[in-house]
Amino acid sequence: MSGRNVAGVTNGLIVSDRSSLVARTYSATLLGVNAVEVEIESHDGGGNPKIAIVGLPDASVKESRERVSAAISSCGFAMNDGFTTINLAPADLRKEGPGFDLPIAISLIAHRTKIPIQVLAETSMIGELALNGELRAVRGVLAVALEARARGRRRLLVPRAQAAEASVVAGIDIIGVRHLREVVEFLKDDIDLPAEPCRATEFFAAAAQYDIDFADVKGQNDARRAIEVAVAGGHNILMVGPPGTGKSMIAKRVVTIMPSMTEEEAIETTKIHSVGGLLTEQQAFVATRPFRAPHHTISDAGLLGGGSNPGPGEVSLAHNGVLFLDELPEFRRSTLEVMRQPLEDGRVTISRAMGSVTFPASFMLVAAMNPCQCGFYGDLRRACRCSQVLVQRYRQRISGPLLDRIDLHVEVPLVDYQALKDSAPGESSEVIRARVEAARCVQVERFKGVRGVHTNSAMTPRLIKKHCEIDAEAAGLLEHAMGEMNFSARAHDRILKVARTLADLRGQEKIEADSIAEAVNYRSLDRNLWQ
Repeated sequence: MSGRNVAGVTNGLIVSDRSSLVARTYSATLLGVNAVEVEIESHDGGGNPKIAIVGLPDASVKESRERVSAAISSCGFAMNDGFTTINLAPADLRKEGPGFDLPIAISLIAHRTKIPIQVLAETSMIGELALNGELRAVRGVLAVALEARARGRRRLLVPRAQAAEASVVAGIDIIGVRHLREVVEFLKDDIDLPAEPCRATEFFAAAAQYDIDFADVKGQNDARRAIEVAVAGGHNILMVGPPGTGKSMIAKRVVTIMPSMTEEEAIETTKIHSVGGLLTEQQAFVATRPFRAPHHTISDAGLLGGGSNPGPGEVSLAHNGVLFLDELPEFRRSTLEVMRQPLEDGRVTISRAMGSVTFPASFMLVAAMNPCQCGFYGDLRRACRCSQVLVQRYRQRISGPLLDRIDLHVEVPLVDYQALKDSAPGESSEVIRARVEAARCVQVERFKGVRGVHTNSAMTPRLIKKHCEIDAEAAGLLEHAMGEMNFSARAHDRILKVARTLADLRGQEKIEADSIAEAVNYRSLDRNLWQ
């Protein structure tokens, strides 16, 4: 055999000659909110001891050499004493994060610990290694579980603390492990580790509840009505009023009257939060609609998402829920303007040198603001200290194009003392949600078979023409309002969408004049505040 290269298979490992072996393991890297499978190849060669990682690894992946080497040594396993090459395939896809520690470690010791190749071929794994071999949590485990199932892997090894998070994916065994030594013994079939049971339904039932209720809100009947209309049709809403009128209190309760999330929506939302690193062992599943309220100092990247390998921003973390922007004029104008695409399309695309990544961003925008900088413009009880120039400058921080994309504008005045001291509870969220769900059911039936459209707010011009038929009286009323208030074409379409929702809440087949009048009234801030 001297002087010849003999290829064969030893214990399921590819053998190219006497001095080199190749072991393969499988993991995944995150690309947006999805995961892409990565094959980890480890090649043992001769020469000076060194580990080289290739395949577009980022700094955290390159640093895994030191973590993995220390963990393997701490567990008493032997490594190649020569030059070792680790390839992360596909080589043209950038890899990031410490989650490759575990599959790299297993590939380095697979042939010495006699792990069968068939077991490795059926297994995907992810996890960061501590120097003593313990496994630590990483981001995006749920997305990795979905990718492993799609690739036909039988099992996924994850840090024990994240087994519950990944267990919502049916059709693949989720094995929670605590230590590198435990992983090796399991893969060799020396110990038995039970798969985490699929608990999506259990988590969904246990977590789908809120600690707040609309019954806590005193007065503000007009604002409550506007919120109900907005949620029923999936419309964006802006509340304007002086400080202390309950704008934030109302906004926080919007999610309590939204239709309950389906399991599909919950898994999709959980995946985004998993990629964002927001899940914990105590809250491994998002079963209630998210409510995100970023501070007005947030950057463009914080709102939309960003980074060298882009991650989700607040608009994506609010997917299937509510994005609340309090003190709207205090946000940087450039930051507000970047929301135009997600408000129109329900998604956000971020371009980098490595390529483009698209994140889902279908959320309901709820915004609040004071009528002026001091907050008391138009208040009959307290005098406004702002000059007319300051008032106008404050309001113009919100551009006309952005305002056009907000369907309902509602004034939230101060609550009188009699309403505050009234001990009778207001209408509960459960009662309001029942009406909202009834209106949503009408919309589901209306848009059956129309891709990407589930609510009135998402109607295209063609759908508006088809489903927003109005009689002569309503048409005359709308024509008068368009001329009186100088509405834009976009505002015209949004008035029709809101009127369609109002008609659904009233159980009307056609849009009548009362629905048009109420929808126009919700645009009155265009005239009162910006003209």
